[in-house]
Amino acid sequence: MNITIRDLQESIFRRFKAKAAEEGMKLGDAMTQAMELWLRENNLKPKGKLTDLTPFHWGKGTEKTSVEIDKILYG
Repeated sequence: MNITIRDLQESIFRRFKAKAAEEGMKLGDAMTQAMELWLRENNLKPKGKLTDLTPFHWGKGTEKTSVEIDKILYG
């Protein structure tokens, strides 16, 4: 596929193109690899931190739910 990309930083593009040539890669292959890596890294990032979670009260009579679940799972 042939595409046009506007508003690239020229210095970054020149470094990227030089690195692709140094590695013996076609520019399109290097761009595809860079885009795949960017997508993979951004998809793996958690949406929030575990420490951002706040406790939730399930209501009266559920105070020992965690203990009951542990008994079911672990005996």
